[in-house]
Amino acid sequence: IHHGRQTKEWNQSSGINAEYGGCPMVTNDFVVSGTCLEQLYGMCETLYKPDMAPDELFECISQALLNAQDRDAYSGWGGVVYIIEPNKITKRTLKARMD
Repeated sequence: IHHGRQTKEWNQSSGINAEYGGCPMVTNDFVVSGTCLEQLYGMCETLYKPDMAPDELFECISQALLNAQDRDAYSGWGGVVYIIEPNKITKRTLKARMD
């Protein structure tokens, strides 16, 4: 899940994703990819709102990722979330059920 946001300090105004064929997808809110793509789109469309604070964005990404994985047995064990801000990068590891 990639979230793009534009601020005065940091000009990152769009999320960009390219599929295997190289076709770019440019958006102003979020892009997703992976084995549970449809589930991620649904969760992100439900939980995402513009201009979230870093902690709120982390919670949104975490909930979207873990709930999407719960609905797709092929998806995996959890994930790693990076919150990139103008002055720091925060990395947190999410662990999910493996049964």
